[in-house]
Amino acid sequence: MKIAFISLGCSKNLINTEQMMALCRAAGHEVTGEPEGCDVAVLNTCGFIDAAKSEAIEHIIALGELKAAGKLGKLLVCGCLSQRYREEMGRELPEVDGMMGTGSYDHIVAAVEAVARGERPEEFGDISATSEEGERLVTTPGYTAFLKIAEGCDNFCAFCIIPYLRGRYRSRSMEAVLAEAKALADKGVKELILIAQDIGPYGKDLYGEKKLPELLEKLCKLPFRWIRLHYLYPDHFDDTLIDVIAREPKIVKYLDIPLQHCNDKLLKDMNRWGTRESLTALIEKLRERIPGLVLRTSLICGLPGEGEEEFEELCKFVSETGIERAGVFQYSREEGTRAARMENQVDEEVARQRVERLVELQSRVLDEYNESRLGTVMEVLCEGFDAAMGCYAGRTYADSVEVDGHVWFTAGGLVEAGQFVNVRMTGTMDGDLTGEIEE
Repeated sequence: MKIAFISLGCSKNLINTEQMMALCRAAGHEVTGEPEGCDVAVLNTCGFIDAAKSEAIEHIIALGELKAAGKLGKLLVCGCLSQRYREEMGRELPEVDGMMGTGSYDHIVAAVEAVARGERPEEFGDISATSEEGERLVTTPGYTAFLKIAEGCDNFCAFCIIPYLRGRYRSRSMEAVLAEAKALADKGVKELILIAQDIGPYGKDLYGEKKLPELLEKLCKLPFRWIRLHYLYPDHFDDTLIDVIAREPKIVKYLDIPLQHCNDKLLKDMNRWGTRESLTALIEKLRERIPGLVLRTSLICGLPGEGEEEFEELCKFVSETGIERAGVFQYSREEGTRAARMENQVDEEVARQRVERLVELQSRVLDEYNESRLGTVMEVLCEGFDAAMGCYAGRTYADSVEVDGHVWFTAGGLVEAGQFVNVRMTGTMDGDLTGEIEE
């Protein structure tokens, strides 16, 4: 059969999609990313917040229209949305011919073949017992790849549904992680991006202690140019981990540390670690110990109980700490979470306006960072020539794939995608840097 795979949501979801693609190809099926003309389309969904749910439903409806037009055979939906809304999807989305949850990715071949026969498979295995091993059909450009080192989450933040969709935290063995990393390096991957819902506690469930520093040291012995870390929660930084990050040149000095807020009461209510004082102290310590460090975080506006005073405190915190990059989100009241049942819910329009205000403030912090880079020469990973812009696009260590901006640069000769070049920064443009290659 010809099977189309469409992956929505985060990079962790993408890896599950790549694993399903490899399983189907190994079973003799053809896999593609274009649903038109396929026997089955597999939609791997995100169900984290309202925006993700809406995106998934829009894709389901669009794929249903392809089916109605005779341009697609069947539709199998898997991932977080189907895990979360199994009954509702079966009742309200007739376009869906079969469903799988987050505990059944390794059953993809049987599910695809069943749905093609006209059956209606519903595969929902144990979400805390899934395997992250096996081949992947890597879909990212050849020079960069994600490597998932753990699945699930034990944090149980009051606003978050992830532990109920992905299960408890479970690390992959170090041997399996290193074997996959070596295979990626052998294929020419130059930028390795370590991912998990939280990479900080890696190994504790398997070995009785955190093993991230040891894993990083071993990964640095492989022929990668950059090793990037996503995500490190603030409670997992100790001197050993900080020393490894600072010492190893392959580990880019860019850390994504989800903070969500800084107000002491809101952090406690949301079952988050720390206080404003401890978060500020951590950031100061990291900047002192890791020269050139660029920080990214995620922040939520409109959490239950956030008044104007608490929001102003968050704004002041962002300005004072100088966090260079931030994803700013409006609180999404998710059924099934403790925060959804809390009193003092914030009006959605007020929360939306706060997002706009914080984005504007944080963009000024980013502008200051970009201004500080003017005249300097930075290593850039070229991602190709952009015909519309008339120049090359690339990323520095301070720009993670898909979530941050680009460096737009000119060159006197051909620069290949995946090539590292030195670029002198000469200007800024809409939050990005511009420059010219340094011969």
